[in-house]
Amino acid sequence: MNVLHPVQPEQKTMRVAIVHEWLEHYAGSERVLEQLLVMYPQAALFAIVDFMPGAERVMLGGRRVQTTFIQNLPLARKYFRYYLGLMPIAIEQLDLSGFDLVISSNHAVAKGVITGPDQVHVCYVHSPMRYAWDMQAAYLRQGRMERGARGLYARWLLHRLRNWDVRSAAGVDAFVANSSYIARRIMKVYRREATVVYPPVDIARFDGPEQPRGDAYVVISRMVPYKRIDLVVEAFRRMPQRILHVAGDGPERERIRKVAGDAPNIVFRGRVSDAEVLAMMRGARAFVFAGEEDFGIAMVEAQACGTPLIVFGRGGACDIVRGEDAPDGPTGVLFARQDAAAIIEAVERFEGMQDRITPQACRINARRFSRDAFRQGMFRVVERAMHDVHERGMQAAE
Repeated sequence: MNVLHPVQPEQKTMRVAIVHEWLEHYAGSERVLEQLLVMYPQAALFAIVDFMPGAERVMLGGRRVQTTFIQNLPLARKYFRYYLGLMPIAIEQLDLSGFDLVISSNHAVAKGVITGPDQVHVCYVHSPMRYAWDMQAAYLRQGRMERGARGLYARWLLHRLRNWDVRSAAGVDAFVANSSYIARRIMKVYRREATVVYPPVDIARFDGPEQPRGDAYVVISRMVPYKRIDLVVEAFRRMPQRILHVAGDGPERERIRKVAGDAPNIVFRGRVSDAEVLAMMRGARAFVFAGEEDFGIAMVEAQACGTPLIVFGRGGACDIVRGEDAPDGPTGVLFARQDAAAIIEAVERFEGMQDRITPQACRINARRFSRDAFRQGMFRVVERAMHDVHERGMQAAE
């Protein structure tokens, strides 16, 4: 296998721009940005706004972030998302004419930057705008905007965003998706093929000596509606002989506690430190999750700890879990419905085949999602896109 180094010789003089959506906190999309900056340390960095706190800015390597006019609008630090309707205009105002390669990190509008015919634009898609496409109804419902003037305005705005979103996709030379699920969404929305390059996970952080597995199942997640922690809790409330540890916090916390009732087999740990997360995952019988994720980094982290997965079989989970019939050995169990009965049945299936799932198989599976694998995948996409754009230019000149 050829090892790709952070900077290839032919890339030293290439002018590179990286366009990120917005900088607020170090989260999932920022892991991708961090590795793009490792790949292209000479790159200029652009974002709609930059409000990332000082303690989290190490990943930026001291770079100056070039932002848009939204950075200076009233109350933008706290409420910049309220300027969503202005973001397409803002992203189009960025002057990228001096760059050979533009890489956008997109879950809203970053891919809408304007580039010329001799520039290469590679777009890494975390997800097409969920709230403008297939999750519009849920977004309006959660925001209590199903009716009235606010609802009418929201629907009008989302309609305009959809039109702009499709039009701006034409300026992308190569799409990259973070999972097969997102690749299918890109085809559905933009009618474009996308190469799958999994997000980078710091696999080495989870290496360590094997430790005895406990009896407890674990779920570690932010408590928000789409994560469906309530279904996991309900399932284990109906399985009093099995222990569940729940870690995390969020707006759904009290509702989920009510679902658990006074079940003595369900332990709420609240918000836990990184060290506690690591200990919980390493000692768990299995990691349980009932949400539909675009990818699902926590699932990969559990696998890196040697921990089996019992997860809902839609979205990014299908790329992560090696199921019961996997030729290289299973690493978990998928269930087909988002309900407590399906989770109970999946737990029982898992316990019937638990001896076939080894920590070694889980750890090996997790290596597919390493930082090195991400960088190699992205280098290949960029090289192919640059070759294709060059070929088109040569054909046009003939």
